[in-house]
Amino acid sequence: MNGVRFPDGRTLDVVSIGRLCMDLNANEIHRPMEDTVTFTKYLGGSPANITVALSRLGLRTGFIGRIADDAFGRFIRRYLEQLGVDTSSVITDKPGSVTGLAFTEIKSPTDCSILMYRDNVADLNLEPADVNEQQIAGAKALVVSGTALAASPSREAVFTAISYARKHGTTIIYDIDYRPYTWANQDMIRVYCSLAAEQADVILGGKEEFALLEADTGAPFDEEAVARRWLGNRASLVVIKRGGDGSVAYAADGSVYPGRTFPAQVVKTFGAGDAFAGSFIYGLQQGWDIARCQNYGAAAANIVVSSHSCSDAMPTLGQVEQVLRDHKAL
Repeated sequence: MNGVRFPDGRTLDVVSIGRLCMDLNANEIHRPMEDTVTFTKYLGGSPANITVALSRLGLRTGFIGRIADDAFGRFIRRYLEQLGVDTSSVITDKPGSVTGLAFTEIKSPTDCSILMYRDNVADLNLEPADVNEQQIAGAKALVVSGTALAASPSREAVFTAISYARKHGTTIIYDIDYRPYTWANQDMIRVYCSLAAEQADVILGGKEEFALLEADTGAPFDEEAVARRWLGNRASLVVIKRGGDGSVAYAADGSVYPGRTFPAQVVKTFGAGDAFAGSFIYGLQQGWDIARCQNYGAAAANIVVSSHSCSDAMPTLGQVEQVLRDHKAL
């Protein structure tokens, strides 16, 4: 058991809300962006990647979001539908908005950067009226992306989804997903991300992301104290991702679970957190203990950092378990 409860008798395992965008990853690696000539396009956006991960693992998924009325938007919808994702709440935005683009530079396994184009993006035009209450009522869990809180009306749409989840007993999983290019100022980050975290049953984020929520205290960052703070609200589980140093999970009963990583032939570092989150959430819904969930998450991250893409590289259950067998962790 892991202390996280999911309702029975739902038609979807997980519905996610947030950004749907495009990753354009450099094909010429080990060189700067100005010397890169070609890119390969992939579905992008943290909640999109998590949804893909969950779908590949066999869960029934849905998505709430807006896409642009352009070729990229059509690609995104088709990609999700081919995976079996319920796209009934993926709305095509009015003409004029665009799909967010992320151009990735892969200079080395430890030196990767992203050039973002996020002006007038469709995903931040998501409105409260776009949120289907019955879809959330029919899901075991709602995955919320913090980036969707960065601007109105998307922010209000997210809190509408959270209120529906609370009303219908749908478990809320909050991925802080901080991206500096979407926020107007630090105060807004702290206020709105904290409001979402207060409503969450499970909170996932990196150490730096949790530190942002504590910026007003003036105290040195204390990982365990921060986790206990959120566990003192509604959360039953707080997971702090540490990149190459693994993860640590704090449970409401006081237990602490350090998580490992697995050696990888690293191509790039981005996407690891989304892969981890997908397999970790999958494990929670299977009722596995937290340590096992962390191992599966770490194995999925191993696969994605070893690959050129993020979404396309999200592994199947068999691929995750092969990594675990290879490292005698299954």
